[in-house]
Amino acid sequence: MTDRATATAKFDRRNPVTGEVASTAVAFTVGDATAAADAAAIALAAWSALGPTARRAALNLAADRMAARGDTFVEAMMSEVGATEGWARFNLKLAVDMVREAAALTTQIGGEVIPSDKPGCMALALREPAGVVLGIAPWNAPIILGTRAIATPLACGNTVVLKASERCPRTHALIVDSFVEAGLGNGVVNLVTNAPDDAGIVVGALIDHPAIRRINFTGSTSVGRIIAKRAAEHLKPVLLELGGKAPLIVLEDADLEEAVKAAAFGAFLNQGQICMSTERIIVVSSIADEFVRRFAAKAQAMPSGDPREGKTPLGAVVDRQTVTHVNALIDDAVAKGAKVVAGGKAENVFMPATVVYGITDSMRLYGEESFGPVVGVIRATDEAHAIRLANDSEYGLSAAVFTRDTARGLRVARQIRSGICHINGATVHDEPQMPFGGVKNSGYGRFGGKAGIDAFTEIRWITVETQPGNFPI
Repeated sequence: MTDRATATAKFDRRNPVTGEVASTAVAFTVGDATAAADAAAIALAAWSALGPTARRAALNLAADRMAARGDTFVEAMMSEVGATEGWARFNLKLAVDMVREAAALTTQIGGEVIPSDKPGCMALALREPAGVVLGIAPWNAPIILGTRAIATPLACGNTVVLKASERCPRTHALIVDSFVEAGLGNGVVNLVTNAPDDAGIVVGALIDHPAIRRINFTGSTSVGRIIAKRAAEHLKPVLLELGGKAPLIVLEDADLEEAVKAAAFGAFLNQGQICMSTERIIVVSSIADEFVRRFAAKAQAMPSGDPREGKTPLGAVVDRQTVTHVNALIDDAVAKGAKVVAGGKAENVFMPATVVYGITDSMRLYGEESFGPVVGVIRATDEAHAIRLANDSEYGLSAAVFTRDTARGLRVARQIRSGICHINGATVHDEPQMPFGGVKNSGYGRFGGKAGIDAFTEIRWITVETQPGNFPI
């Protein structure tokens, strides 16, 4: 909790739309962060010893407390990161569902009896809490990803420290407040907020803390590498969900209207600021021009505007740095022969839904994650070429393929190197019970459902001898 901080220094988060102060949070020192991990370590014995029914009840109450704060969550998220009300309410709903799914897992943390060749030996495989879990969550889907960082670890009997994003400290604090109100205070759930300039030393101190036994991080690949290296020095497992450059393949037998709708949803939801966002649309040449005509018309019908007014499907991007980055990607693509068929460059944080046609591998937009409302369209000669293009990326989080032939779609999906692939669905899709994560530079490990149990528990081998042993010496 924030009241563990002894620091008097604070930092402000400013609204990306108005420039006004959206929230003020305590700037934790290394000592404050250490104290939060200490508190989690002290609370571990009692929380891990609590039975599954009691843990489930506490988590369900936390979900109720989150749902009851709906309007407060929405206001915080809109002011801190420029989200639309719809995106904020979707965040809250999915996050509440994640807590309820985690609650349902408390009785699913099972073991097994393993046949032993040793006479009279009963061999057991048991799952036990890993210890204190450090969750480091980003700003782009703050309620979902802040909740995901702690819900399943708690269900497994761990205590947690949530390291809030500097861009949405109030939103992440509201998650922790909800859990504390549900009885998960006194060190079970802890919050750390830090000034942006202190992120490195605060996170480093938490990773180094001897009580921290698991770390999960959602964010950029560059920062994920730093965290993984630091954790490796202490041989601590890390679950990493990192960047993406999700491809959506449209084959010649696809339902184009469905493909257009899914592509627009995947590319422009939350202004393209989602790890699963559709960043590359790969279309077989025979239908490419027609697809682009329809898709450009769809994008042009999706204006951006002030999220406080609630009149547009797109709100604001998180900062001017995003504007500069996306504009540079567009400039580079156009200079090398691509054509902007919808949208274009922006002068402020209200960026238009932008479609760039004719992307090639010489262009930055081909390989760089934009994390903004711009998507490149690439022509493929045939199915095999489309698969090669989809795999020609350092990332491998989500993907999609559109075809009327389900068997064909499954065959293509099996050849795409990604942690997730949807047939006739958008690249943006998440459910609490699903194994969520990527491959290559999109990270490793899986959140969600029973995969989360594996991530946040230790499996132990225990034997019981039921008859006298026969020892050769």
